[in-house]
Amino acid sequence: MPLFVLTACANGEGGVDQNIADDEQIVIGAEQEPDCADWIATCGSNIWGSYTMRIPTLPRAFDSRKNGDAWELVASDLLSDDPEVEITEDGKQMITYRINPEARWSDGEPITGEDFVYTGLQIRDGDDIFDKSGYSLIESIDAPDEKTAVVTLETTDGSWKKLFSGDYSLLPSHILKDEDRAEVMKDGYDFSGGPWRIESWVKGVSVTLVPNENYWGEKPKLKKVTFQFITDTAAAFLALKSGQVQALYPTPQLDAMSQIESGVPNTDIDVDTDSGNLEALWINNEAFPFDSKQVRRAFARSIDRGSIVQRLYGQLGVDRVHQSFLTPLNSAYARDDFSRYTRDLNAVDELMSDDGWVKNGQGVWEKNGRPAEFRITTQSGNKRRELAEQIIQNQAGEAGFTVKIANVSGADLFSTTAPKGDFEVGLWTIIDTVPEPGLGSSFRAKTIPSEDNGFSGINFTRTTIPGADDLFDTVSQATDDREKIATSHRLEKMIAEAVPGIPLDTIPNIVMTSSRVNGPVEINPAEGPFWNMEEWTLD
Repeated sequence: MPLFVLTACANGEGGVDQNIADDEQIVIGAEQEPDCADWIATCGSNIWGSYTMRIPTLPRAFDSRKNGDAWELVASDLLSDDPEVEITEDGKQMITYRINPEARWSDGEPITGEDFVYTGLQIRDGDDIFDKSGYSLIESIDAPDEKTAVVTLETTDGSWKKLFSGDYSLLPSHILKDEDRAEVMKDGYDFSGGPWRIESWVKGVSVTLVPNENYWGEKPKLKKVTFQFITDTAAAFLALKSGQVQALYPTPQLDAMSQIESGVPNTDIDVDTDSGNLEALWINNEAFPFDSKQVRRAFARSIDRGSIVQRLYGQLGVDRVHQSFLTPLNSAYARDDFSRYTRDLNAVDELMSDDGWVKNGQGVWEKNGRPAEFRITTQSGNKRRELAEQIIQNQAGEAGFTVKIANVSGADLFSTTAPKGDFEVGLWTIIDTVPEPGLGSSFRAKTIPSEDNGFSGINFTRTTIPGADDLFDTVSQATDDREKIATSHRLEKMIAEAVPGIPLDTIPNIVMTSSRVNGPVEINPAEGPFWNMEEWTLD
């Protein structure tokens, strides 16, 4: 399962309707609209799709839940008990899932082992799949009876709990097996195996959820939840203040910082700085001039990450540069090897000169007649990221690089630009969606998207680190946590030496709710702030 979920908040046009909530329904401001609702396809990678539709409506084998101060994966109410895990004599791993006898889809049909078979094979064998990590190890899936599924992996996988969990959920075989899944699901779907079902998705306006009356677990107390798409931060705050929406989960934009810091009347604000969100610069390792490791290292020494972090997030208490591609959610597996990359223009000169570059009359590095020129790309309209781009443009320019800002729409960025490698440096966020290390999805050579694999995979940086793929497999497959941690630490050093990208900072989670909202409102760093909406009520 991937831990790489792409998000890109934008400031732009976004309407707010006048549906003031009553005591049985609420309106939540959503700053992004997903491109599609086919959650295993590339177009379904937007995390707001998971928040607004996938997590509330589709069942998962494991949920991310808090145990003390840590979050861990625990068997969900889809299962009657923890799965049985057996290692065979020939080193294969068999996982037996026992399905809750009460578990059923919204049409009344039982959730069965065939649903595991259908979902697993769609991911393993399909084209245009967001990420096949873990599923590529599946040798077979069987449904020996209605309420049992047996998954056989070619080898052991210590991260097997991510299967049918994390970024993916279970899909109904009896509805989809003879249909074009992408066509049926892309614009929303009327089936559900969760506490909520989709009543409507009005593109560009809203998604509305209503209770799934056939849900076997705790049913929602509210009668309706509407996610109103409000992409303009100022408009979202105004809607919250006026009571048009009762909750927001805003990405910290520049024009929202002072309002968050000073508070909003009749609003509860929770800021979590130790989030699972990491903003980073992602470098295309196959594109000139970054097909040279020396140039990637020089670029890393040309920017002052500390000044960028302080400028963007200092008001919220985020003042430390992050030194790993693993987020605080998986801090036990991380090291701080990127701490070596501080701004040092003398080091830039040495690295570039050793790689055969010389400065031309304009002070720009050149090699074989080609200047050290590149584009930096993010989602257009995001003021915070645009400011970061401008800072990087100036700092790298002083070091002898020519940087051009070339932003694209969010839909283009994650459906074509990044998968097809049409960029040199990208600026976006990864989100750890399960408390398990999984950088192999981002940096393993075999996850590079290409025409041959239907552009499946999320190694958008086209990174190939000699010897790393086997270690990524070890981290994924190890059942001994000490081995997993030790191997992850080795990988952390190798990644920092290769510089496939540059981590910047963790983006704080912020949830804002009207004082009228009651219930256990808490940020789940893996599943978002709306993971337990069925328990919410409204005064």
